[in-house]
Amino acid sequence: MNRFAYDDDDVVVIVGSGAGGGTLANELCQQGIKVVVLEAGPHLTGADYLNDEWEAFGQMAWTDPRTTSGSWRVAKDFPNLPAWIVKAVGGTTTHWAGACPRFKPYEFHARTTYGDVEGATLLDWPITLAELEPYYDRAEIKMGVTHRHGRPPLPANNNYKVFANGAEKLGYTKYSTGPYATNAEPYDGRPASIQDGFNFQGDKNGSKWSTLVAELPKAELTGNLDLRPDSHAAQILHDSRGLATGVVCVDRNGTLRRQKARVVCVAGNSIETPRLLLLSASALFPDGLANSSGQVGRNYMRHTTATAWGQFDKPVNMHRGETMAGVIADESRLDFGRGFAGGYYMETIALGPAFFAKFVAPGSWGPELTSIVDGYRNTAGMWIIGEDMPQATNRITLSGDTTDANGLPVANVHFDDHPNDVAMRKHGTRQGTSIYEAVGAVRTIETPPYPSTHNLGTARMSLRPGDGVIDRFGRAHDVPNLFVSDGSQFTTGAAANPTLTIVALAIRQAEFIARELTKELS
Repeated sequence: MNRFAYDDDDVVVIVGSGAGGGTLANELCQQGIKVVVLEAGPHLTGADYLNDEWEAFGQMAWTDPRTTSGSWRVAKDFPNLPAWIVKAVGGTTTHWAGACPRFKPYEFHARTTYGDVEGATLLDWPITLAELEPYYDRAEIKMGVTHRHGRPPLPANNNYKVFANGAEKLGYTKYSTGPYATNAEPYDGRPASIQDGFNFQGDKNGSKWSTLVAELPKAELTGNLDLRPDSHAAQILHDSRGLATGVVCVDRNGTLRRQKARVVCVAGNSIETPRLLLLSASALFPDGLANSSGQVGRNYMRHTTATAWGQFDKPVNMHRGETMAGVIADESRLDFGRGFAGGYYMETIALGPAFFAKFVAPGSWGPELTSIVDGYRNTAGMWIIGEDMPQATNRITLSGDTTDANGLPVANVHFDDHPNDVAMRKHGTRQGTSIYEAVGAVRTIETPPYPSTHNLGTARMSLRPGDGVIDRFGRAHDVPNLFVSDGSQFTTGAAANPTLTIVALAIRQAEFIARELTKELS
């Protein structure tokens, strides 16, 4: 691995190595730009991963303290774990199911399409689907997304067969085993899936796309990458003109390091990114870096989610095969007649016995829980995921009483469901349980939201500087050489799983940064 000097102010510093940061790093390195990636967690690889749910969780998850507030169910069930992200090289791309739907055209124009939804801070994106489509193509090819560009589909496991048969009985027509960024056959140096059921949290086989196995190794081969694990970013520095000049981080030994930078890109997830911007407050930026609008941390979205399970009189063995290998897209349409704005997907999900026991019925105990767990082999599962409404009061702030191991205030995550979210969740769980009932389920179970893996918003794109934090290329309105490069950019959340869109935006952002740097040199 190449190493650049701490005082080298010709580098682009990227905070975070996940879908946004890792992709951006590779794209910039391929264009001859020197990149330093600061990753807070360790450099784990497939050989390190543990095929045990709780041990793997402890090995990979961001378990630094956080605080939680608001009326959402997660604050009751998981007060110290409102969000579930990875603290390791590759970020949460090493812990994801691989679903890759695209945004629909109207989802870039939510304010115009949905109108004035009371209590929501809807805003149209400053970009369109037409602008992003070429980058969606490039992202899908890069990731090897099934059902796209000639990539073959994943095989149908039992969990999917139950799911698809129920969908057909309900009259749904848009169901399939993808699109997913998991190889059905070898592609781009990655092997085909071995249907091992564990790669939701660390894919030992390497068949699923992640920045760990795909982007960062390619970036390293260019000689332009300096990847620094165990480097926790604590502050972004700036000069008297308000330009970013570097990043202060804490290394694995607890030593403060300052890396100078020509450009700084923040890709720490929608909780850690606003936290870092708020921690970087100064006399010039008293409310936090790039926060003259007061929008940093606001409009936190996590997708409207729930889980439906069906238990049958015969085994399903949902754990055999991919964790997710099926999508029903019929409800992702625009249809106000259902009583809510936006749409949602239904996607197969499979948990191992330990996670199933923990998450299937939070708060239950005794016979109520054991009767559910005893039916594990006969259980089929689906996750419901849809667009939630941005609200200014749903926000990330700095905790006033809790600090991390470095003495820095941790993030407080405040969230309240919008009535639209509640209506969508009720509709989704009703349809999900109906799918299982249609194929003979002897019991259905509805599970409330888990800790979120889809953290969105908090530094949103906007046309007007007063409405958001960044422009249409992810550049901060207040700081011309500071970029946001993760899901924090999202103006609205849409129904689609966000990773594909984050990758597409990173490819587009890399092109923009390279053009701007070329202008400076010419």
